[in-house]
Amino acid sequence: MANIVKSQNCSCTRRDLLRTSLAGLGVSAGLPAFLQQAGSALAQQSAVGAEKNDRILLVVELAGGLDGLSAVVPIESDHYYRARPSLAIPRTEARRVSDEFGFHPRAEGFESLFKDGKMAVVHGCGYANSSLSHFSSLAYWHTAVPHGADPRGWLGRFADDFRPDAPDQYIVNVGVKETMAVRSGLHAPITFSDPEKFKREASVAQRRALARMTEDIERSNPTLSFLNKIDAVAAQSSVEVKEACEEYRTTIDYGGPGSLRDDLQYVAALIDANFPTRIYYTSTGGWDTHGNQLPTLQSLLMYASDALRAFLDDMERIGRADDVAIMVFSEFGRRVKENASGGTDHGTAGPMFVLGKHVKGGWYGKFPGLNDLDENGNLRVTTDFRSVYATMIEEWMGFDGADSILKGDFPPLGIFA
Repeated sequence: MANIVKSQNCSCTRRDLLRTSLAGLGVSAGLPAFLQQAGSALAQQSAVGAEKNDRILLVVELAGGLDGLSAVVPIESDHYYRARPSLAIPRTEARRVSDEFGFHPRAEGFESLFKDGKMAVVHGCGYANSSLSHFSSLAYWHTAVPHGADPRGWLGRFADDFRPDAPDQYIVNVGVKETMAVRSGLHAPITFSDPEKFKREASVAQRRALARMTEDIERSNPTLSFLNKIDAVAAQSSVEVKEACEEYRTTIDYGGPGSLRDDLQYVAALIDANFPTRIYYTSTGGWDTHGNQLPTLQSLLMYASDALRAFLDDMERIGRADDVAIMVFSEFGRRVKENASGGTDHGTAGPMFVLGKHVKGGWYGKFPGLNDLDENGNLRVTTDFRSVYATMIEEWMGFDGADSILKGDFPPLGIFA
């Protein structure tokens, strides 16, 4: 990240100047497949006068299927050690945090957060009739509609209901492409993976042609109105994101390497720059450990837990720890029994993590147990993942409408003080 650059004639940064000069620029940022519904929803949107809180929800996806039994080790389960003669974490090496459980020996960050009361572990998360397909299961987690479909993601639906009047940049997705989870009818999520490369790709001629094409009909066409909103938001945001990340400095060691380290620092930079974003989403891969699991998870869990702890420390440093909570999930767990390739195959239930200053740390939900597996040798789901979503929506974000967003009644878990 480059040095902070200040104007010689004022105390404002370049980002401050850009914020006041970029309004109205247009740029092509991609068109959602469900644009017809989005345009219709936008046309029906009405202003909401009530003030909303400034809390921030950060969702971290561990893509590939985290082996929950290695992350949160059932150290007193003989079934665990019999099922995994080569992969089981020895009792003497696990980071014991209770009579029954310990964290992976390399997950020092998780141990620290848990002992500080800033980490809730939710046991047995999943959904009925679990899919073992990455594609299908991720779609269910992203939409919160298992074995169904929705044109918007669960976070997009939440943003539409909670803040239909929200300012631009309300949702930021740090990633190569927009995830289904943040797809919205009213908001244009900002999506980038590298601030240096987050810029418009259309030519000046293309921009002018789009302006001529839409000039006369935009007012009566909500679909084109939504498209132009995406253009304008992307144009302004591409420069502001780059400026925020260039100017960001921290004394906190995020560990590394790893994409999550970089992504969390980008999020920290935008929060430090007072972006109006209230929903952040990022994903980090590599968790599909069919083979060579021991060394792979050693690195992944060390880097992820260190980066998450560092991010929360950074929020304390900049005075925003009261405003931020993190939800961590993976699309499924892994089979209890190890395979012949030094790994584990796709499973069902797994833990979810909720992190933050206002979390009531500890254990939530019922651990499935390893002596009552399903017919395929997988853990039974004991907590519907949508109860964790409801917790974040109602308890953290303060919106009493999770049942409509999640299309069902999923009781929150009482995780926040």
